[in-house]
Amino acid sequence: MYVITARVTVTEGDSVTIYTNVTTTQQDEILWYFNDIRIAVITGDLSRICTDVQCNEDTERFRDRLKLEKQTGSLTITDINTTDTGLYQLKIFSSSSISEKTFSVTVLDSPDKVKTISVKEGESVTFNPGVMTTPIDVMRWYFNDSLIAEITGDQSKICSDVQCKERFRDRLTLDHQTGSLTITDTRTTDSGEYKVLIISHILQNSVSVTSLKTFIFTVIDSGLSSAAVAGICAGVVLLFVTAAAGVIYYHKRLQAGQNNITAQTSYQAGHLQDFSLRSDPEMSPGGKETEDASETSL
Repeated sequence: MYVITARVTVTEGDSVTIYTNVTTTQQDEILWYFNDIRIAVITGDLSRICTDVQCNEDTERFRDRLKLEKQTGSLTITDINTTDTGLYQLKIFSSSSISEKTFSVTVLDSPDKVKTISVKEGESVTFNPGVMTTPIDVMRWYFNDSLIAEITGDQSKICSDVQCKERFRDRLTLDHQTGSLTITDTRTTDSGEYKVLIISHILQNSVSVTSLKTFIFTVIDSGLSSAAVAGICAGVVLLFVTAAAGVIYYHKRLQAGQNNITAQTSYQAGHLQDFSLRSDPEMSPGGKETEDASETSL
């Protein structure tokens, strides 16, 4: 029976770091277990370092998603998923003692990590990172991988470089309480990929969680005048009327063709019947009487 040192709940797709809060010496050996399966080992002199399948051939659960910090032996799990839910046990062997810690990690299903948003040019938009249940140590907003806003502790800053200032020109607002980023008077050049990186330290700095959320943003050009819009609408109506007239004309031609075929078929049938009557003596008018008269004269 394990004594749980700490419990942490994270969202699928996050990166989680569990800290040892020690500095290794050459005599130390640090081992990590997941549900009693060894997943990582590091020695103080770095003579032995392994993670996942390198430590245990029977486990391929993490598949290169584990990282060990060489100085402390802290373990990071990247792109965590629901199957990573379980107990993570830390064992530290030193020359004088053995210490153990057990962390219970629960991974919840993730809401959409990527959202698509579009507005018309000139409108405002707000990117909301979501409900924050833990204190935020660092939050960074990126536009096409360039840093445009940041919250660090109680401090926040927007557009610290010249390029960002020229692009947005005082049109960015950062809400320090929610972390939401707002762009006013949007332009087509604002279209692109916006990312928010959130780093939180919890449980007396025993665990840190890193989350990443992406917004695909499109600004629709609203430069069409009313006359242009009206012209487009009129063109669409005209196209519809023309298409409808074509369909009606086609159906009339098709019906007329069917009537001609019916009349021609009737005419051919009557002609064939008349020819058949003339060819058969018994069926032709007076044919039988003529034959009897010939026999009498003989």
